[in-house]
Amino acid sequence: MLSKIFKCMPRCGAAFFAGTFLLFLLNYGFPSAAQNAKPEESQAEKIKRALSAGPASITDGATVAEIDSDGGMRILRQGTNDFTCMPGDPDGIGRPAMCADKVAMQWNSDFEHHKAKPSTTVPGIEYMLAGATQRSDTDPFDKTSPPIAIGPHWMILWPFDPRTTGLPTTHKPTGAYIMWAGSPYAHLHIMGKP
Repeated sequence: MLSKIFKCMPRCGAAFFAGTFLLFLLNYGFPSAAQNAKPEESQAEKIKRALSAGPASITDGATVAEIDSDGGMRILRQGTNDFTCMPGDPDGIGRPAMCADKVAMQWNSDFEHHKAKPSTTVPGIEYMLAGATQRSDTDPFDKTSPPIAIGPHWMILWPFDPRTTGLPTTHKPTGAYIMWAGSPYAHLHIMGKP
């Protein structure tokens, strides 16, 4: 076989080597999507990450859910209280693990759908005790600023006004501040664990 290949080399020239090179690339040089894909997380891993976002007094009875590929909610564990914990996307900016009550879930849905303002009429509570990343403390819909790492915190989702509360509007590593002040999605950001 090799003798036939070597006899062909003078006649076949560039076409032979191009074909051989292409065959090599197809066999070895182009890894498949499956080789580059991140292994699928187990349901237990997702549940563990989701529950890391809230205090045990909340997470013990919380429903654990994730957003499926169609944008719907897929239940990973049914709960007994009004909180839902979600595993988020550890590689995504602004997609942290979180635990939220029903009001906060609605607030988040309104935000994700870019509604002009939240449709909620009472404050919601949301925990991100495993930390998070975000783009801005001032612009709720910023998609271009470099990511900011945020430590453990929890939030009261209600349009607090810094003029009437006296609270600061700039990020603090401790204490509380109003995030996205002046926008309909302003809310109280409380650093640390409750």
